[in-house]
Amino acid sequence: VQLQASGGGLVQAGGSRRLSCTISGLNFNRLRMGWFRQARGKEREFVSVIKWSNGDTYYAESVRGRFTISRDDAKNTVYLQMNGLKPEDTAVYYCAADLGSIVFHQMVRAYDYWGQGTLVTVSS
Repeated sequence: VQLQASGGGLVQAGGSRRLSCTISGLNFNRLRMGWFRQARGKEREFVSVIKWSNGDTYYAESVRGRFTISRDDAKNTVYLQMNGLKPEDTAVYYCAADLGSIVFHQMVRAYDYWGQGTLVTVSS
């Protein structure tokens, strides 16, 4: 199993960035793919999740309306399009795979596999 995250970098406030996470070695039945982030000195927090089978999505209140999660079945890739970035969005962003946990999708422990993280820095 491998989750390969990419797309991080430095962006000015108000700008956009798209993160990608390529998935390999997983069964896509019941799969949910989530994005989390962790700012320096803070706990990892939920950002967004997508159910692979039907595309249902859910967002944290802090990013709703600015971020969009999507998936590409052919490429086995999940994306996080981030618009209207703010300095408080600065964090390491992680993609994660939930293989069908009954744990609420906003919780870290719902996820079975994690990508390596990609740093997004938003300058003011």
